[in-house]
Amino acid sequence: MTSPAEILPGVIFYSYLSAERKEKVCLWNHHTLIFQVSGQFILETSVQNISMNGGEMLLIGKNQLGTITKTPLPGGNYETIVISLQEDLLRKIVLEEKLEADQKYVGPPNILIPSNEFLQGYFQSIVPYARSSGATMTDAMGILKVKEGVKLLLLALPALRNFLFDFSEPYKIDLGRFMLSNFHFNVPVGKFAQLTGRSLAAFKRDFQKTFGSPPRQWLQDRRLTEAKHLIETKHQKPSAIYLDLGFESLSHFSHSFKKKFGVAPTELNCDRKLFN
Repeated sequence: MTSPAEILPGVIFYSYLSAERKEKVCLWNHHTLIFQVSGQFILETSVQNISMNGGEMLLIGKNQLGTITKTPLPGGNYETIVISLQEDLLRKIVLEEKLEADQKYVGPPNILIPSNEFLQGYFQSIVPYARSSGATMTDAMGILKVKEGVKLLLLALPALRNFLFDFSEPYKIDLGRFMLSNFHFNVPVGKFAQLTGRSLAAFKRDFQKTFGSPPRQWLQDRRLTEAKHLIETKHQKPSAIYLDLGFESLSHFSHSFKKKFGVAPTELNCDRKLFN
């Protein structure tokens, strides 16, 4: 089975892994509801580290970067159902149900949802569609299932209306603080601009004022400086850190590192061992 498989294109997904652990950097443009069927799901962002196992649920806030790790059960499978709560559908729910946010949400950006029999039953009703790749679910049925899920979330946690129904545009957040916390994520500069509430042109202009260099140059230098720190002081191997620092290949990382510091990262690692 292809993983993830779309049950309702762009809205409901089913992720299945039989026996391998996987890590992936993600950008969430929409609020996202996840139900862990089996295995372990770990979310790491600049402000939170959340782990959940089979039967648990997580609501991920929109406009975030993070790393997810999928780990199957020993000798078993990894299965999860992902529902993208897209803004146009949430707006329809507000109009249909006469709901709205009554104050600004100030809680954590990602929320573990307390288990209850209604939400458990809801997700169990989706599992058969998931395992058959959604072949029998029509678009109309899928939209109804998403609406049902939102209503059950509000029944479990009424305060989530302020989380789900805040349709304000991202305001200009502190660019310096955001980039220092998220520089290691390998995403396009345009995505960084979006997440800081700026157009690409405004982002580049503000970035130059904040850091004194263009975004791409600063990102490369900052990642390489962090790599040098991890190798020298944390005794990390280059092969263990290059992906976490936003480099797509070890060869690209090694070439860039040597160009900046005049020595290959593996040689730096060896030099450290000689003096220990």
